[in-house]
Amino acid sequence: MAFLRKVARNPRSAPAVAAARPRASTNPNPTPIVICDEPTSAYYDDLVNAAGRHGDFATVRNLLNKRVRDGCFNTGDTFKFLTHTETSLSALHDLLRALSRLDRGFPGKSAFDALIARLCRLGRLEDALRAVETMASAGFGLNAVTFHPILNLLTRRGDFEEARRVVGLMRDHGVPLDLTAHNHFLTAHCFRGDLASAARAMEEIEREGLGADTRTYDALVLGACRAGKVGAAVGLLGRMEEEGVSPLYSTHVHAIKAMVKRGWGEQAAELVRVYGGRDRALDRENYGVVASELIRMKKVGEAKRVVEEMAEKGLIMGEKLREFYRSNSSATN
Repeated sequence: MAFLRKVARNPRSAPAVAAARPRASTNPNPTPIVICDEPTSAYYDDLVNAAGRHGDFATVRNLLNKRVRDGCFNTGDTFKFLTHTETSLSALHDLLRALSRLDRGFPGKSAFDALIARLCRLGRLEDALRAVETMASAGFGLNAVTFHPILNLLTRRGDFEEARRVVGLMRDHGVPLDLTAHNHFLTAHCFRGDLASAARAMEEIEREGLGADTRTYDALVLGACRAGKVGAAVGLLGRMEEEGVSPLYSTHVHAIKAMVKRGWGEQAAELVRVYGGRDRALDRENYGVVASELIRMKKVGEAKRVVEEMAEKGLIMGEKLREFYRSNSSATN
């Protein structure tokens, strides 16, 4: 029990009664569950990972059930005890067996989804697919969210053939693609500047009547920039505004970088000003990006005007921009 106390982050934690456990366990000495007065998701993550590292999957199972009852949901750190080591991943069979016995509904569904996401972050595609099959066999509901990490992994790799095979698996289980799943394909094509494939992906989205969200537009702006169609990228930003779709910070960055790279520094700065004054964090990001890109392109005069404008607006600069401002601004000289 000492190691559970050691990993607890809440200083007010106090020993409680050990939770009851099923008799079957991969560890002959199950670890008691010590719960603090005000548990958090991070607190439960620490307990799950400690039990997982000790091979105590009966405790892992109990913790995964109890954390949901306490309103502490699974996170990206829940299965952090799984690493790239063979020793760690050899425990996957016992972990899957424990998860298949979780409470029905949200506890089991969310735990499997979190595990699949962790395996994908480790690049363990076959293990992630194995978890999907175990999840389906155990009767936990599969949906598109379950497959998002898998499709993200495959499309980022450019393995579209395997990604399509996974889409077929989804259909076999009666799971249709949602907009996020389609966006994974769209983003991967746009990242490569493959506008023909991106157009086909958009046709699928439109055919299914899914509309477009911030990530859809982010991908399209990226694709236009990658293909050298910077004017079209700027036009897409305007269309987003017309439709009331808030762009991601990265969406502006795609356009700004492409414009400066083409030698359109002044136009990039003007674009930043057009969207200025609405979101101070966005202003700081956009002004910082255009200034940094101008410096990288050795456009010192243009960069100087941008950082001086940042200073006038009271926008926070990064260390490199502050040094550039101190060295080049007439206000400091």
